[in-house]
Amino acid sequence: MNESLLDVAIIGGGPAGLNAALVLGRARKNVAVVDEGRPRNAVTREAHGFLTRDGISPSEFRRIAKEQISAYPSVSFVAGTAVSIAGSDGHFQISTEEGSVLTSKKVLFAAGMKDRPLDIPGLAEAYGKSAFVCPFCDGWELRDEPLVVINSGAELLHFAPLIAGWTDRFTICTNGPDELTDEQREELRRHRVPLFDSPIRRIESDDGIVRQVVLEDGTTVPCRGIFFKPKLVPGSDLPRAIGCEMSETGTVVVDVFGKTNVPGVYSAGDAASRMHQAIAAASMGSIAAATITGELNAEAWHIAGGKRP
Repeated sequence: MNESLLDVAIIGGGPAGLNAALVLGRARKNVAVVDEGRPRNAVTREAHGFLTRDGISPSEFRRIAKEQISAYPSVSFVAGTAVSIAGSDGHFQISTEEGSVLTSKKVLFAAGMKDRPLDIPGLAEAYGKSAFVCPFCDGWELRDEPLVVINSGAELLHFAPLIAGWTDRFTICTNGPDELTDEQREELRRHRVPLFDSPIRRIESDDGIVRQVVLEDGTTVPCRGIFFKPKLVPGSDLPRAIGCEMSETGTVVVDVFGKTNVPGVYSAGDAASRMHQAIAAASMGSIAAATITGELNAEAWHIAGGKRP
């Protein structure tokens, strides 16, 4: 499929990409959203913390979003995976694995992050049902329950006080060396937080609801829920391919408006932030879309006045 020159190509159809499409559609911009239809939160039964949509399923969230965006005919959706990008500000060319070719003046990367394969036996079965990554999203449902936190290193001294706001019945399993200092271990002891550094043999659950974590040394830790640190990789390699500056954690480096170091290229949502919440991603998408609109309108204004933008 070949497209005429678009104003904006959006790579990724999650909250960031969809909210950007909504704002751009209302600004009368010709937009295509390229999305492969495999969102990271598809394993989650309910999404939380998004005003007016608390408890909605991710699939229903997307259905409603697309229904509302359909009111703006300048926005289209392309099912597929973007695999290559070339060009520069004013004329980018994007190809998909399925054979579509799009050309656009601006590009917004909103492909988020992807989970690496979960390497703890039994974790995949519980993921999204009783094993989660964000207490702001899922802590309420597990309040006052006995939990296991799977993490290690200094981040534990941030996460332990945080999760304690939802329950004081939690055990830390580091699945190997805890990477803590003696002082950090003592802090956990003072707060009576059990700490086990034996590798995890398996997680046992019933229909996805965890019963216990079994360690290699034979220890069993009964629990009703798990919070773990996921191992993430960028949802698309194209930002790096076009020359975007990347952070050590694999996110695209942007300013407060979503601009990257590459003229005409923007990024929003989990692709450009470690604040992995749907409402934060949607907000970033909205801000980037407004900034792109301002840039496009200013360029058109100068061209109409006989000046180069």
